Amino acid sequence: MSVNYVSDNTGETIAVQISIGDWRKIKTKYPDVDDLDSDIPQWQKDMIDRRLKAIEDDLESIEDIEGLFIELDKEITR
Repeated sequence: MSVNYVSDNTGETIAVQISIGDWRKIKTKYPDVDDLDSDIPQWQKDMIDRRLKAIEDDLESIEDIEGLFIELDKEITR
């Protein structure tokens, strides 16, 4: 997956772009991806809060974004 980072005039990264082909592959695997902006139930918000707290408590367990992209590439090419 090729990723392009978009920066504002101060150099801050404000967006990420992927190819339409990669987007279509993601949508095939995750058909509800367009619904990510909808409200989520409170139980899911609570779960996210617990996970964020666990990450905060063990920062060394965090992997860099490149590792995520490698895993996504593996999923998309399957």
